Amino acid sequence: MTTTEELNRAHIIAQALPYMQRYDNRTVVVKYGGHAMGDPELGKAFARDITLLRQSGVQPVVVHGGGPQIGSMLTRLGIVSEFQGGLRVTDKATVEIVEMVLAGSINKEIVQTINAEGGRAVGLCGKDGNMVTAEKLRRTSIDPDSNIEKVIDLGFVGEPATVNPTVLKLVLKEDLIPVIAPVAPGVDGETYNVNADTFAGAIAGSLNAKRLLFLTDVPGVLDKEGKLIKQLTVARAKELINDGTISGGMIPKVETCFEALEQGVEGVVILNGKVPHAVLLELFTDGGAGTLIRP
Repeated sequence: MTTTEELNRAHIIAQALPYMQRYDNRTVVVKYGGHAMGDPELGKAFARDITLLRQSGVQPVVVHGGGPQIGSMLTRLGIVSEFQGGLRVTDKATVEIVEMVLAGSINKEIVQTINAEGGRAVGLCGKDGNMVTAEKLRRTSIDPDSNIEKVIDLGFVGEPATVNPTVLKLVLKEDLIPVIAPVAPGVDGETYNVNADTFAGAIAGSLNAKRLLFLTDVPGVLDKEGKLIKQLTVARAKELINDGTISGGMIPKVETCFEALEQGVEGVVILNGKVPHAVLLELFTDGGAGTLIRP
């Protein structure tokens, strides 16, 4: 860590003192995205910040993605991916690689980095302790030629059906930091790849989390002039979707925020994970670092 980084972090911590009580002994779920975790130095800074949260009395839970890393491994193995509606079609061979990368190499790398920075992290996935049970994701699309709705078969892509947070509560009680890969068993006994955003929302809801943070590669929700919108209610966010202010890939991200709020999360934040100490800036400074969405 450079001297500048040390000074920046010390400044954030000094500012943090009035805000720490707000999150004392409360759960904060952080979704750590595949693009946000591409830089090793940012990865170390993230690990330090997660460790500091735990040491400050916060109960952090990390849910991670890994789309770029999965794509890289599939390419190395000569497995060609097909995408439907923006989602990877996951056959039997692909889901085995997905589980190997997510619950294996990525998960353990994050755990090791947090532990190296003084934390006590433990790696988990949805299979552990029957934490998450998934069901096959159903998607439809309109055929442009016939205008007939058809079902898209995404293979072993799932969505959370049930969440049992017992194992997570036990881990948190022991002052450990759970790091969770979004792989889960299905009610049919198969293994399913679950979208990490959706998975994180379900986990946060089951724990009645104070905050769910989505670390992305954008600052948050922007207005039509490109300026960051600091706070939104669900009603206002829906208005911005309808008038086109929120568009493209931000729409499903914001809709995932709605779902998490419906499940009991107090507030959901979209912020740029490539900004050093983004998590600390969001939780422990007056201005925050991203867009906070509330009910």
